[in-house]
Amino acid sequence: MEIVNLSLPATNRFATEYLTYSMEVQRNFHYRYDDQLEYEKRLHELMGRSYMRMELANHIEQYMENFPTSNQVRASLKKLKQSNSTVVIGGQQAGILTGPLYSIHKIISIIALAKQKEQELNIPVVPVFWIAGEDHDYQEVNHVYIEKDHKLEKKIYPEKLRDKRMVSDILLDQDQCLSWVDEIIQSFGETEHTKQLLDCLESAIRKSTSFVDFFAHIIMELFKESGLLIIDSGDKKLRTLEREFFIKQINNFKEITKSVKDQQAELNNCGFPSAIEMSKNAVNLFYYDNEHNERILLEYDETKDVFYGKDGLFQFSMEKMLEIAGEFPEKLSNNVVTRPIMQEWLFPTLAFIAGPGEIAYWAELKTAFELFGLKMPPIVPRLNITILDRSIERDLKELDLDLQETLIFGIEKKKEEFLHSLKNLHLEKIFNNTKLEFQKNYEQLESYLQIEDRGLIPLLKKNEKLILNQLDFMESKLEHSVHLKNEVVINKYNKVGNALRPLGSPQERIINGLFYINQYGLNFIDDLLENTFTFDGTHKLIRI
Repeated sequence: MEIVNLSLPATNRFATEYLTYSMEVQRNFHYRYDDQLEYEKRLHELMGRSYMRMELANHIEQYMENFPTSNQVRASLKKLKQSNSTVVIGGQQAGILTGPLYSIHKIISIIALAKQKEQELNIPVVPVFWIAGEDHDYQEVNHVYIEKDHKLEKKIYPEKLRDKRMVSDILLDQDQCLSWVDEIIQSFGETEHTKQLLDCLESAIRKSTSFVDFFAHIIMELFKESGLLIIDSGDKKLRTLEREFFIKQINNFKEITKSVKDQQAELNNCGFPSAIEMSKNAVNLFYYDNEHNERILLEYDETKDVFYGKDGLFQFSMEKMLEIAGEFPEKLSNNVVTRPIMQEWLFPTLAFIAGPGEIAYWAELKTAFELFGLKMPPIVPRLNITILDRSIERDLKELDLDLQETLIFGIEKKKEEFLHSLKNLHLEKIFNNTKLEFQKNYEQLESYLQIEDRGLIPLLKKNEKLILNQLDFMESKLEHSVHLKNEVVINKYNKVGNALRPLGSPQERIINGLFYINQYGLNFIDDLLENTFTFDGTHKLIRI
């Protein structure tokens, strides 16, 4: 493998300016992510606070008991219990078959940065991946894309869901899942690694009862040798550790909402749109309705002095909300505003690994952290990676395509130029002249019928349309014939586009990571982790 650092723009303006250290952007954060002295300051801050390290480590150990493990995982659990340990953490939804590649890239980022900071600071730094199991957007996690007839096709997991339950609560039909997964992996093409991958996935399915279980099994099978720890934000047992922190958030919900709103106003004045949608009455907590398996966002009615949700179906007094937090914390969960603060209370976070969208919304949380005497951790942009295998690189060269231009804009413009070059302009002129002459003659016939027999005009129009359609059909068949003669080259354009800029998006947002594992084997992840990554905001092109 070879890594090439490329300068490519981020997927949103805010993240792009964050990478270039714009002062308008940087002032919304407590630390710079690229300065070693900042991590030393952060470490000093963390050592002045207390954490439930033993309880947290014991919870994670218990949670991970059913997943693939290793001596490195056990070592990470021991490290987490040490009084001077810290974590590098990041999270993502539990996408089926691990979801798009960026989930894999985020975990690689967490592991690589933890390893680097442990060496630089000479303290235990544990990589932790937070599975966002409390999210309820099933449509975000229930599909992958496969290539069929040189086009990308969305394949949706067949299980239908009629409510808004947390992903952690979505049960897995093992037989149905196994059949669907087999179809997906087979679509990637048979390789020497396919059977081993299918055996691994079957084992994961048979040991899983939920979507999150299945996700966690695959992740730990791929990353267990790295010492990665995982935690599910939707785990009801985790709520017992979060109890006192829910109470803090409830007691300060008005101040949290106001601080975010004020921060958003400042960012809006600098020309940045709000990344977090929230009303002025937001409580920034969800209540879980067990009866309807629905996660309901709470708001506050100041005139009635009640917390409510879903058109007033639920109403709680402050006293009742505090009782729920204290006695039934499993009924509550965080949203995008309060989850980072909860994470800060639970984990001694040396750094947070963030995607482009996350960087934008963390900027709106600075003063919310300060409400509780906290600082946001250094927000480190996750590694943006594109995998370039040799066959795609050969096609790029044969087609004379610029790699960087292709990564940014795709191949559609170049492909259209090639298709245009195949056009027979003389033949096109003949067809155009034939159609014009034909229409001119039919106009004369219509003028004749206007006088002699107006009733035949509709039949004439219908006849004219049929003949024009036949001419178009003949023209398209001739064009198709030319394309068939150049099918090899056209397919190379499609192959390059599907590999590097699929559906007009970055590779990591569309392609599933198991596609490459099917090609290169289960050790592919370990091979990636052997590389030295620099967290400098550049795009990492990995040649394999």
